[in-house]
Amino acid sequence: MPKRWSLGVLEGPDTEEVPGTVLLLSPTRQEPLGFETIKSEGKRTPDGKIILNPQPDDHPDDPLNWATWRRDFALLSLGWHCLVGGGQAPALAAGFNDVAKTFGVTKSEVALTTGLYMMGMGIGCLVSSPTAIIFGKRPVYLFGVVLFLAASIWCAASQSYGSLMAGRIVMGIGVAPCEALPSATIAEIFFLHERAYRVGIYTLLLLGGKNLVPLVSAVIIQALNWRWVFWTVAVIVGFNLFLLFVFLPETFWDRTPRPSTQPSEKSSRTSLGEYVRNARVSYLKDRVVNDLTEPSQPAMPKPFIQSLRVYSGVLRHESWVKAAVRPIILFSYPAILWSTVVYSFSVGWLIVLSETVAHIYQEQSYDFSRLATGLVYISPFIGGIIGTAVAGKASDIIVRAMSRRNGGVYEPEFRLVMGIPVAITTAIGLMGFGWSAEERNNWIVPTVFFGLISFGCSLGSTTAITFCIDSYRQYAGEALVTLNFSKNVFHGLAFSLFVNRWLEKDGSKTVFIALGALQICALLFTIPLYIYGKRLRLWTHRRVLMQAWT
Repeated sequence: MPKRWSLGVLEGPDTEEVPGTVLLLSPTRQEPLGFETIKSEGKRTPDGKIILNPQPDDHPDDPLNWATWRRDFALLSLGWHCLVGGGQAPALAAGFNDVAKTFGVTKSEVALTTGLYMMGMGIGCLVSSPTAIIFGKRPVYLFGVVLFLAASIWCAASQSYGSLMAGRIVMGIGVAPCEALPSATIAEIFFLHERAYRVGIYTLLLLGGKNLVPLVSAVIIQALNWRWVFWTVAVIVGFNLFLLFVFLPETFWDRTPRPSTQPSEKSSRTSLGEYVRNARVSYLKDRVVNDLTEPSQPAMPKPFIQSLRVYSGVLRHESWVKAAVRPIILFSYPAILWSTVVYSFSVGWLIVLSETVAHIYQEQSYDFSRLATGLVYISPFIGGIIGTAVAGKASDIIVRAMSRRNGGVYEPEFRLVMGIPVAITTAIGLMGFGWSAEERNNWIVPTVFFGLISFGCSLGSTTAITFCIDSYRQYAGEALVTLNFSKNVFHGLAFSLFVNRWLEKDGSKTVFIALGALQICALLFTIPLYIYGKRLRLWTHRRVLMQAWT
């Protein structure tokens, strides 16, 4: 029998000091694992109820000290670009038949352009992440926008199927920073208690693009032709370049803890429970010392014009190759592996639907026009909005309630409670969509199920990202590369190779019932992860897997 449970989470056998476990609601202060001797003022929210995690520096240029409107405007500028970039996978969903006629190829070959686009994103993720870690995120974002702009013009002007495929691969590489870096950016400019809501906004915009862009594209294809989809994208991306250049400065800030003394073996194994009991005394002692200390001259923020610099120099002196290998090593971390599967499925099902929607609505069942097929995406767009709103706020409410019942201690596994609605809504949506389409029910029936899929996918992607970041915030950038590389290559590219042929052979009922069953099987692993997740985090910490390989 286990020694102790915390709301169903199995504690470690020797210590509670585990990466990802923090004091969220407590009158005392919180410090990272292994740095108990660091002096800290334990800064909190203005109401004093929540300990700020991570603890901000006193310098005004620390992104955590930026005004809330500035941080939110940076997020919205980046999120808008992610909406445009995220929507490029299904951008031609309503025009597969038109592209096939233009180049004399089959719809399956046109669907392959989507898979190759996602392959480009996978490659781009592996390159952009280590580059951003060493040289900063800002130059990577801006270079990606420029490449995205050039590739949009390339695709619009392509004169052969091969040229279109190459253009889509380059476009995927340019869009990759939209998926690989924003969650790490959010972790750098928002506190833990603010994070789920902002990740929800980012997810809404990213997934919203996958639902909104096909709708707008259908209107353009109906009125003009499919090439004008990319010409329009090029104009919008040019505007995005201006937004990111002006409103998204470099967000990196060195938060490496620097202990003043080396903790003894005994103190390094002090349990979190003992630490909480002793922290109040230490906190009051620090306050007395700080009150008697002469205040230092406050630092001045750097001028706005200086924040527009594209390149801020080398931020970390380390090997680019080693940084590039880290996302692969993270597959050995159980929490990140679970997040990878859930995120890949959550975003991947929307891509699979974009590759099959023309076949179902224009040919198989309903004989829709291109515009009518695009209008179908109103349903998943609404479902995505509702799902994101529910995921962000509900997750934060659940986390605070469970942390309060757990003595103020937050465990990342508390996020996994959202796995229940993710499994139910996504599986029902997938099975209902395929079944109703093959039975030729009224068009509104599969369309509503499409919206339910989008709702569940928004819940799943937000839950996967927040759980991943909260478990290993120090590897947030690399972890998001792991998630997106898997989603783009193992799911996006792989399914584009056979899903249309499978649909034509076995019908939508068989295909989507199988996908729904696969979704349920994957989410069943949430149960053992919730129970043993803390011990697995402790295991990865003790085995120092990342340090051992890099």
